[in-house]
Amino acid sequence: QVQLVESGGGLVQAGGSLRLSCVVSGGTFSSYGMGWFRQAPGKEREFGAGINRSGGATTYADSVKGRFTIFRDNAKNTVFLQMNSLKPEDTAVYYCARFRSYWWSLDPAQYDYWGQGTQVSVSS
Repeated sequence: QVQLVESGGGLVQAGGSLRLSCVVSGGTFSSYGMGWFRQAPGKEREFGAGINRSGGATTYADSVKGRFTIFRDNAKNTVFLQMNSLKPEDTAVYYCARFRSYWWSLDPAQYDYWGQGTQVSVSS
């Protein structure tokens, strides 16, 4: 049974920072790429960042590039999302997800396991 548990969300002022964590239990964490997605009220879930199984390759949505960093610690079965220079438009529920293979995809349908989400709210 694979489970993903996110933490680290909260309320922050614009320009502030947060670090999200996602601990994965079950399965072989280091065999799979991981992704962070977000969903704002009334909007579709959108891709934020992806990382391959080793952590040696990453990709970002244009909306977060240069401000967010995805990284992982395979020894601790954890993937992180460091979010800096936060903007009110970053307000959303953030989800981590396990890709079905060693890379990533921008398509959420290609991910087979999801966390419950953590709320990030950025005030202006």
